[in-house]
Amino acid sequence: MIGKFIWYELMTTDPKAAAAFYAEVAGWTASDAGMPGFDYTLMTIPGQPMPTAGIMVIPEELTGIGVPPHWLGYVGVADVDAKAAEFAAHGGKIMKPAEDIPQIGRFAVVADPHGAVICLFKPDMPDGPLPPEPAMGHPGTFGWNELYAGDGAEAVEFYGKMFGWQKDMAVDMGPMGTYQCVALDGVGLGGIMTKMPDMPEPFWNFYINVDGLDAAVARATAAGARIVNGPQEVPGGSWIVNALDPQGAMFSLVSMTR
Repeated sequence: MIGKFIWYELMTTDPKAAAAFYAEVAGWTASDAGMPGFDYTLMTIPGQPMPTAGIMVIPEELTGIGVPPHWLGYVGVADVDAKAAEFAAHGGKIMKPAEDIPQIGRFAVVADPHGAVICLFKPDMPDGPLPPEPAMGHPGTFGWNELYAGDGAEAVEFYGKMFGWQKDMAVDMGPMGTYQCVALDGVGLGGIMTKMPDMPEPFWNFYINVDGLDAAVARATAAGARIVNGPQEVPGGSWIVNALDPQGAMFSLVSMTR
């Protein structure tokens, strides 16, 4: 799991409402994490042994400086402290120093040189390796990780140094620049592009696999989502849509069928 996205977390103003929304759209089931003194909701694909994502209330220190609801991605690393220091040494920033989550693992929150925030994570595995992941494209899993970077080319180079990601297919988007897909050990994991001028700052966006895009979009809009782009067919034959959930966090859906 080193260099891969291994966890996704939604920070939102209303965790209960958000959990109900994503349960409707992605088919997840919600359960309390059982962490004493801390409300954290786990979202799980029915029939799978491990949860897919977590939901928590956005901390006051973030709302106080105007940070809106958002999704975060966690990348697996061998040493959280060392990798956070490496981010800082190469022009990034440590946003939250490494700390332990008892019986869960160790994490840190960092930003790349242009300010896009990402998390580093090393899970505790006292019972041995984690169970196998669902097959690629399985409904409810996250299928793509997309960075709207301050500078796409610089970001590709930076994350290559940090996580060993390699360049994969590149797509010429005309005036919008190059969309550079990245892979790890030959397996595609995401894409990086220079952010559009109307985006206030660089950020990561994450795509949830669904079984049929149009039906999922209908569920999302009925539950209060606002579509901001799509449906759109992308290279490879997938269909995507970008949207804001009822609390304002950006999320995306992807499917091989309309």
